[in-house]
Amino acid sequence: MHNGAGEAKIELLTTAEMNSADRAAISAGTPGIDLMEAAGAAVAEAAEALVPSGSIAIVCGPGNNGGDGFVAARLLAERGRSVRVFLVGERNRLKGDAADAAKRWSRDVLTPDAIDFSGDALVIDALFGAGLARPVDGAARRTIQAMNTSGAKVLSVDLPSGISGDSGAELGVAVKATASVTFFRLKPGHLLFPGRVHCGAVTCTDIGIPATVLSEIKPRTFHNFPALWARDFPMPRLDGHKYARGHVAVHSGGLTSTGASRLAARSALRTGAGLVSIASPTDALVVHTASNLAVMVREVPNAETFRAMLSDRRFTAAVVGPGGGVGQAMRQMVRAAAQSHVAMVLDADALTSFVNNLPGLTSTIRKSRTAVLTPHEGEFARLFGEMPGSKPDRAREAARQSGAVVVLKGPDTVIAAPDGRAAINDNAPPWLATAGSGDVLAGTVAGLLAQSMPGFEAACAAVWLHGEAANAFGVGLIADDISDVYPSILKRFVGTGRL
Repeated sequence: MHNGAGEAKIELLTTAEMNSADRAAISAGTPGIDLMEAAGAAVAEAAEALVPSGSIAIVCGPGNNGGDGFVAARLLAERGRSVRVFLVGERNRLKGDAADAAKRWSRDVLTPDAIDFSGDALVIDALFGAGLARPVDGAARRTIQAMNTSGAKVLSVDLPSGISGDSGAELGVAVKATASVTFFRLKPGHLLFPGRVHCGAVTCTDIGIPATVLSEIKPRTFHNFPALWARDFPMPRLDGHKYARGHVAVHSGGLTSTGASRLAARSALRTGAGLVSIASPTDALVVHTASNLAVMVREVPNAETFRAMLSDRRFTAAVVGPGGGVGQAMRQMVRAAAQSHVAMVLDADALTSFVNNLPGLTSTIRKSRTAVLTPHEGEFARLFGEMPGSKPDRAREAARQSGAVVVLKGPDTVIAAPDGRAAINDNAPPWLATAGSGDVLAGTVAGLLAQSMPGFEAACAAVWLHGEAANAFGVGLIADDISDVYPSILKRFVGTGRL
């Protein structure tokens, strides 16, 4: 996904926020038709890059998205391309800038009844874009189906028609684009599933909206990219020592369930924590002692011992849950961590142990310094119940209810903070879906928390690093490999100050 040239455009704008950006630019003196001309020019450029030759069909809708399509049609025709324009709607009902753009198109405008894309090299989808809020039906539905079965490449304007810009949901039927061109900033629907797979390759283009409008809009959703959190990323100091880089405690399960804690512990070290200790039940001591070199091991048979261990103020973070078992003993371990001074990461069994007892988890979390929860969709639903809204909406509400940073995992992981901020991650490859990868992520978050990185930023950085490492390794990845790739990713940051 290409997010434009220059500085990373990390802000994601809802449909309403994008409309506000348009209005602010117009109020500041840029005519709306100039914005539309710039958008149409960007579409025309993308079309020529996608299909240097061959005929082009452009499907325009009744709003500003259709206006962008009319501009692109005129510019492409002026360059000698064979162009046909279809309008789903009535030309005499177009309004404002879209009506002006249509007037500048002097050739025929065809009706949906005449749609036939056979022989076209490219279809430009300028039907609805991001603003659609209802299921697609009637002529629009038939038109989208025709685009999807045409065999031609499809270029969507703003967002594939039929995809919600706010949630990425498919509204009945949606265009399956080869590529999409959007403007100023991405929308959540470009990154959330299933919208992301409908978009194809996405380019975000500037059309004359000044970045200063963002200070008025105050967006709360972000693309999870290093620019979001790099200023808070812990950097080693020449005069530092291991305790200055934090000490992570990782609670382990019993003899047959030690792998998860070992994965978490290793990733915490690889992320930069100065020390990591596994809190091991008595029966697993031999396994941990024999299999860990840089990771220390302590005998911790129960919650009281865990609480005593964490009373050492050199501990700065804890991971509780991976492979630890479900039930009262696990709830006691979580409470022991919460009542200490450490930042804690709760994953897997720590979350499942509070199913049907969300108030108990919430009251426990509110005693902690910082808490990060890392559920997948199944764990999330069992813990928080069915919630309405988009994935960011649900993660935000869970963060608000719990008082914790919530990492709602998946191919489009969402990280949400209790204060309403949310980030959407898009760098996770499919081979990251492998046993133990969540344990590695939990340890990665803890490793950053241990070094005093704030909770939301630590979670965002960990999710990004986790995905970046999986991409660097490639197909055949197993959980053991992930943190071993971290040094090659992190040295880019340590050496240049940038990731």
